[in-house]
Amino acid sequence: MRRFLLLGGSALLLSGSSALTPAFATTGRVAAAESSQPVELAIRSVEGPEVLEEQPLKPAAPALPIATPSEEPRVRQVSRGQASWYGPGFYGGRTASGEVLRQGSLTAAHRSLPFGTKVRVTNLNNGRSTIVRINDRGPFHSSRVIDLAHGAASQLGVVASGVARVKLEVLQ
Repeated sequence: MRRFLLLGGSALLLSGSSALTPAFATTGRVAAAESSQPVELAIRSVEGPEVLEEQPLKPAAPALPIATPSEEPRVRQVSRGQASWYGPGFYGGRTASGEVLRQGSLTAAHRSLPFGTKVRVTNLNNGRSTIVRINDRGPFHSSRVIDLAHGAASQLGVVASGVARVKLEVLQ
């Protein structure tokens, strides 16, 4: 008996019969029979018979431009030198820009670049590179050009050795 009721209800639903309660009705989009313009169907009343009103669809929002990998930022300046890293002992402390240093951050310290500058750092020993944001001052060792936060050092493979030869590309 239960199977019969389920099949009977499905048959009524598929046949478009108005014998079903309005709770089964939904709002959807269909194409008008006489026109190629799509219309939106909206239920006006739940208590009485279904009343559908045709409304033209709103035009879609214009698509936003999507950056492709070929659209790389321009390089303003290139330099080479030694990079070191700093991390666990400094977590939770404030950088020179006032930010709190967090584990895994892709930030770095540089002596003269403005805070917020993006720099692509490439490890010349293994070819790995990452983009960091300058948010601190340093390094305080004369032979080094940049101090990497632990997250950036991990991506570049500098953690085990402590220092590495790098190429810095200041991005626009």
